[in-house]
Amino acid sequence: MGFASWISKACKKSKTFFFPRRTCDPASGVKCFDDYQKEESAFDYRDRGIRTVQLKAVVGSVGRYQDFDSRFQPRQHLPTERLEWIKEAMQQGKVFEPVKLYQIKDEYYVLDGNHRISAAKALGNEEILAQVIEFIPGRNTFQNILYFERSEFADKTRLTSEIGLTEAGHYVRLLDQIAFHEKYLKEEQHQEFTFSDAAQDWYKTIYRPLYTIIKRSRLIEKFPKRTIADLYAYISYHQWTKLQKRAYGIGIDKLIPKDMEAFRKKMADIKDNDYPEMKRGITAFILMSVDGNREFRIMEKLFHLEEVKEVHSVHGDADILVKVELTRDLLCSDAEVISQFVHVNFRKLQGVKSTKTLIPGFSKIK
Repeated sequence: MGFASWISKACKKSKTFFFPRRTCDPASGVKCFDDYQKEESAFDYRDRGIRTVQLKAVVGSVGRYQDFDSRFQPRQHLPTERLEWIKEAMQQGKVFEPVKLYQIKDEYYVLDGNHRISAAKALGNEEILAQVIEFIPGRNTFQNILYFERSEFADKTRLTSEIGLTEAGHYVRLLDQIAFHEKYLKEEQHQEFTFSDAAQDWYKTIYRPLYTIIKRSRLIEKFPKRTIADLYAYISYHQWTKLQKRAYGIGIDKLIPKDMEAFRKKMADIKDNDYPEMKRGITAFILMSVDGNREFRIMEKLFHLEEVKEVHSVHGDADILVKVELTRDLLCSDAEVISQFVHVNFRKLQGVKSTKTLIPGFSKIK
């Protein structure tokens, strides 16, 4: 009897699973499916078929959670002969039937194949072939809403690589991009494309290049609770959909054209190692009025800042002239970047009376 057939028979035409009530031991090592199912009210299900599952995502068992430790290795009271035989067979290349797993969100629980999971983890394997039944969370929470959106995105695109967003609604924006790209490909190449075909091309020629540029810009360091995919969604939406005028620096439109397909064509002939970085320099001069007895101490402190390139003691209305070179932020205006830097590193120094910032316009340098 097939897995899906067994499920259907067991449910007796019901779309809801009921399991015998049992108490899960929190110290068992692996997680108990029953507890998490009740916590998420995950009783409706769908058959996901056979797929490759990352072993690190297999975190528990449906019925044998007390038999394995946190590494999914058998506890001492269990014989190990079967496990050793499976490990040896795997090392020799024997092909096993797919294990059977229950899925709730990003976690998997073993229905059948506990020893195969244990052996594969012990051998350091990264993935395993599995028949998967996914249980749908019933709780109306933000995380569940986000999970549903990610799941729908994965179903429609059939991408093998996961795109991890943390904001609800952003997967829909990416689906809109792919739909636009699908239409463009059909008109450009005069042939039919499925949505999943267009998604694969979009991922390779549009998403990955911009993702790489953002990653190399280290912009993510300013958004510790977000992902690079989040920044892709934000930047691409405002650049290609909203077409908004921005205050951030010049040169960005040359790097990322206003048209998504123009960006794709621009990236087509660029090797991955040659992708431009999303960095542009900002030069500014800061005039400072300071207490005379602290002038040289302030100059020493400023000179040790990486962004400070020159420090001069001057005569006239100002006491110190400082040249700084900052990195342009894609999401902020130049004025905001400079203002924040001056406020944090200049104005808080003891002895500083006032500062005046000069931003060069047109320049000539010998």
